[in-house]
Amino acid sequence: MPAPIALVPLPRSVVWTADDPFVIGDGGAVLVAADQADFGALAATRLTEATGRPFTVGGRGPSVEFRLVEGGAAESSTVSIAADGVLVEASDPAGLWHGLATLRQVVRQAGPEVPAGRIEDAPRFGWRGLSVDIARHFFGPAELRLVVDLMAEHKLNVLHLHLSDDQGWRIDLPGRPELAARSGATAVDGDPGGFLTADDYRELIDYAALRGIRVVPEVDVPGHVNAALHAVPELTPDGAGVDVYTGIEVGFSKLAADLPATEPFLRDVFGDLAAMTPGEYLHIGGDEVHTMEPAEYARLVAMAAAAVRDAGKQVVGWQEIATTPLEPGTVVQFWDPREDVTPFVTAARAGAKLLMSPGSRAYLDMQYHEGFPLGLHWAGYVSLRDAYDWEPTTLIAGLPEDAVIGVEAAVWTETLRTLDELTTMLLPRLAAVAEVAWTSAEARGWEDFAARVAAQGDDWRARGIAFHPADGAQW
Repeated sequence: MPAPIALVPLPRSVVWTADDPFVIGDGGAVLVAADQADFGALAATRLTEATGRPFTVGGRGPSVEFRLVEGGAAESSTVSIAADGVLVEASDPAGLWHGLATLRQVVRQAGPEVPAGRIEDAPRFGWRGLSVDIARHFFGPAELRLVVDLMAEHKLNVLHLHLSDDQGWRIDLPGRPELAARSGATAVDGDPGGFLTADDYRELIDYAALRGIRVVPEVDVPGHVNAALHAVPELTPDGAGVDVYTGIEVGFSKLAADLPATEPFLRDVFGDLAAMTPGEYLHIGGDEVHTMEPAEYARLVAMAAAAVRDAGKQVVGWQEIATTPLEPGTVVQFWDPREDVTPFVTAARAGAKLLMSPGSRAYLDMQYHEGFPLGLHWAGYVSLRDAYDWEPTTLIAGLPEDAVIGVEAAVWTETLRTLDELTTMLLPRLAAVAEVAWTSAEARGWEDFAARVAAQGDDWRARGIAFHPADGAQW
């Protein structure tokens, strides 16, 4: 029996039945294992928000049980809805969150009588991310928590934080406090800056982890380093440092491989980040170094990569690092389809993994259309359909399909200053990229997605989240 429930991203299997519905009534109970108490409290809060009826952990009323079970793919979940209760089963804690995200969409749209059925789900790619630039303009803990919520609702699982650039340094590192102290207050156009304290960063990591999201921090080297050069004059050849930069041009700043201060700087920065960050990966940047010889660029990438590996982490870098020798397992983030793709195929065949972030599809700071008041358009205009209608494994001719580790959207903040501006650029296109990352190519279709994503707009409006009613969907 079809039900008017529009789920994004599209699950693997949705079967509605004619059985009696699950009736919420005056509220319900959330049931979890003793070691899932924090998740249980979060689930109760989310279900209360979605239904307008109070759900409490272990309380009275119709029950929603979350249960970990053995077997199944990573992050997989099953949501079984019956008259006598809802059972969410998952193979791991992240799967529990994804099951909750599915159920939240169902109950929000269904109302107090939730149709009976079964929803089985698992992701296509293991890396489903969003890169957020907090260097050009600073977005602090409260704004980032909302971004995490939006990511989690769309089953994304990597928050990639762009923490440094020419305009500002956004993380306070214990071994290099001068970086945030001297370069944390600046931003594009002289706007207010800011930075994450160690406590801010740890609390954000914990907040994200409870929602199935890991944080991958990026300190961009050997270019995009004006803020670092300003804070640490020893990184400049004459030792005099550089002035603050608040423009939006790229490619002019760089580290110097032969300076005695350079390698200790890289080891201190990436060593501190590694100690502060759970998980496997650190991002070294590596993009848009326009005024450096290839040999020096390769030396500096190798220095940064060695600092990351020696700190016990794996390397992620933007696509330019593929022109240098890479260790197997390195993640190369593809962003500019205009460049020669040969190095990416070579790197993949040598054991690198490719993360797909094509600017013309997944850069969500690109304007929706000509004349849009926010964003830039150097990679073109990115409509909602552009953000949806592409296939990650066929972007690069000759690339082995199993070399693609996942999909990541990105939002750069040269023109974005407020939370409303940020979410306007993210939504609804973040939902589109999330479905590209989650749902199999065979199951996806633009017309079907356009109908389903429109239902999400009601939720965003009810919560006061700004978004753009993009062409192609009936908002």
